[in-house]
Amino acid sequence: MRRLALLVAVLLLSGCVGLPTAGPVVEVDPDLEASSLPTVAIAPRVPAAGDSPAEIVEGFLDAMRAMPVQSTVAADYLTAEEQQRWRPGREVITYADRGAPQGAETVSLELVGAQRIDSRGTWRGALPPERRRLSFPLVLEDGEWRIADAPDALIIPTSGFEAAFRQVSLYFFDPTGQVLVPEPVFVPRGDALASTLVRRLLQGPRPALSGVARTFVPAGSSVGLSVPVSADGVAEVALEADGDDLPAGERDRIAAQLAWTMRQDPRVSSVRLTVNDEPVQLGGGRTRFSVRSSPEVDPAGYQASPYLFGLRDGLLVGTTRDTYEPVRGTLGQRDRRGPQLAEVAVDLPAARGAGVSTDRRRLVLGPVRGDGPVTTVVRGATDLLRPAWDAAGRLWIADRRADGAAVSYLHAGRRLPVRVPGVTGHDVRHLLVSRDGSRLVAVVRRPEGDRVVVSRIRADQQGVVLGATRAVPVSVAGDSVTRIADIAWLSPTAVLVLEPLDGGAARVHTVSLDGAPSGFEEVARVLSGPVRSLVSNPTPDSERFALRRGELHGLTDDSRDLVVPAGVSAVAYVG
Repeated sequence: MRRLALLVAVLLLSGCVGLPTAGPVVEVDPDLEASSLPTVAIAPRVPAAGDSPAEIVEGFLDAMRAMPVQSTVAADYLTAEEQQRWRPGREVITYADRGAPQGAETVSLELVGAQRIDSRGTWRGALPPERRRLSFPLVLEDGEWRIADAPDALIIPTSGFEAAFRQVSLYFFDPTGQVLVPEPVFVPRGDALASTLVRRLLQGPRPALSGVARTFVPAGSSVGLSVPVSADGVAEVALEADGDDLPAGERDRIAAQLAWTMRQDPRVSSVRLTVNDEPVQLGGGRTRFSVRSSPEVDPAGYQASPYLFGLRDGLLVGTTRDTYEPVRGTLGQRDRRGPQLAEVAVDLPAARGAGVSTDRRRLVLGPVRGDGPVTTVVRGATDLLRPAWDAAGRLWIADRRADGAAVSYLHAGRRLPVRVPGVTGHDVRHLLVSRDGSRLVAVVRRPEGDRVVVSRIRADQQGVVLGATRAVPVSVAGDSVTRIADIAWLSPTAVLVLEPLDGGAARVHTVSLDGAPSGFEEVARVLSGPVRSLVSNPTPDSERFALRRGELHGLTDDSRDLVVPAGVSAVAYVG
């Protein structure tokens, strides 16, 4: 029974790994099931008669390298009492290296490059310095040395961890219940992925995400020992919850959360949901739904325009290929009134555009399609950055003032300030806001170098912004980057970073916004010649480019190189 409990605890763990931060372009299918990747089974060594205290500690740590992930053999290195107390599911610790064990009845060693992941699978960053030295008191039990007190964690070297765990997203809703908000976590690879995804989803968003993300799964819901998946791809999700009556709107939102979360297991094509053994009926009387359903809550933007936009002779132009034509709305008309524009941001449905004047002191708003006035929504600014739109139609604005950046947003004709700790009052060079409206990403310049920082945006159920969390830095290529020329969306939870190099070249990095080192670099490329900016968006099948003089250079194998005519500038996707 003890072995079963320990195995279940570990199979529910998630983890992180310090992985390569440079290399060639690698295309990875985000729906590729982890168990289909090649792995090598590792059978851990059991304790041997006469093992010294140091050998027991070494054996204990080596046993946690077992593949598939399990901790039952590791528990054999503990005293009988400690086996009952040990809770390896509370945390995952990864390390790049470990020092030699020292001591006799208490053996200690140092972890190098240690990182931690909490019980939800959320990457929590570097292990605090005071926790990097591990101490193991040992006692004789039946004539053999055994560990009397072990850390409540699965402790795994980074060298093998990438083969054992993968990153996925759990899908919750924004406070309005209109768009999904993905939250990255790490889960063990293997055939239990469907069960792990559902269990993690049922835990709901972390308390720190109050006002950022919400779940419609009833509080206290649980699922059985597993989520079986039939040969034809039907996952049976049997929830146990307090009460049987779920409002229709909540049923559809629960289905959306399950569909988007479970589509990451390619064995699953559809889901049948029951609550307290009763089938849940969705719109149209359905009791089964496809994992490709609910496109209208896409965090990358539902039916967002796929076209590129730019400026030529002060007019807004759009393109689907190599030709750039003025848009039909007022922003593309030669007789429009208003300032000359240096940059423009088009909203997701490509209905409105927000343009920054060439002196960067004014921001105007005008139609991309149809007639209408061009109105000034900001005047007398100091140095406006390119603004950003989210799916709720909020326009995010950053003004680089003498005392640092000031952030605000425009919604329903009102401009409201938002204090973003770690961004407000700092030297901000670039600003992005995710299309789901939950993440604000900025490049902050500091004497020691530029940093990419991420803040979470809090709002109420009407979409009114309540504030933002303190912006935290995320890792860029091992923090070796000193200057950042641009950032752009790669996915709802990752960005591309453009690093200028000596001689006019540039390097493109992929950065995960949870702060964890990426499991792989979706885009990692060194580019020759002067690169002006990145052109990318969070839609999975979109093309990604670097803007160079006269061309958009494709960053992935399926991206074409596109001609940019002379005089066209500020090329970007919507958002």
